[in-house]
Amino acid sequence: MTQIPEQTVARRGEDPADELLRSFGRQIKIFRERAGHTQAALAQLLGYSEAQIAAFEQGRRVPRPDTIDKLDQLLEAEGVLLVMKRAVALTRYPAFFRDAARIEEEAVEFHAYAALAVPGLLQTEGYARTMFTVRRPRRGEGEIEQMVSARMARQRLFDRAPAPTLSFVIEESVLQRPYGSVDVLRGQLEHLRLVGENPNVEIQVMPTRTTDHPGAAGPFTLMTPDGGDQVAYIESQDRGQMITDRESVRGIAVRYGILRAQALSPVESLRHIEKLLQGEL
Repeated sequence: MTQIPEQTVARRGEDPADELLRSFGRQIKIFRERAGHTQAALAQLLGYSEAQIAAFEQGRRVPRPDTIDKLDQLLEAEGVLLVMKRAVALTRYPAFFRDAARIEEEAVEFHAYAALAVPGLLQTEGYARTMFTVRRPRRGEGEIEQMVSARMARQRLFDRAPAPTLSFVIEESVLQRPYGSVDVLRGQLEHLRLVGENPNVEIQVMPTRTTDHPGAAGPFTLMTPDGGDQVAYIESQDRGQMITDRESVRGIAVRYGILRAQALSPVESLRHIEKLLQGEL
């Protein structure tokens, strides 16, 4: 019977992405050695530290997509490293979010109801860092920076052509909670005002005074992939669930329509955000 090498067996309870990163790291090492570079020499060419190159090769750190482009070129890998670029990029996200991330990347429509925090697609870097920092149990600085980088990378969705249709309904209380500091919140509000001027983006504020509130079940996201059916995604307590059943998705879509109808209009919402910035509310 053929013995399977120990390093190819995923450890019990381990995220499968960890083995993918280790395999990718071994490929980097093979191409580096074939090209005659030491870790120190490659680090100098990339503008990284030797420790960072070692972390890439050991699968302990996720290379950024542009770094993979440079590695493939510098190591003359002839596209071998590029083949895994998308799969490697997805490992930056928590396992429960990866399916949603795949759909989000190609979504032609994206709609989100936010009850606790500003949606990730709208977060500034400072706000995102704060959201990962305040979580319990505490995370290491390296993990936080990796998660912030991944969240910021998601915002390339706004730059796609043709542009997707995006809408957000955000609870008024979310825009008043100073996660991190008042300065972090101010920067976030200024960013929302700027993004809200994008013709493909509509941001609506749900007034706290609303009594017959259809969003009591919590936040959710609706996405429509190019050429596919609309799906829903629900996340809570570091757990995510994709919903594809048409009847269930239809119910959530109806709920979102009612939320939009009850919220302030996009124009009124931007005025509301402006008043918050001016301290008038």
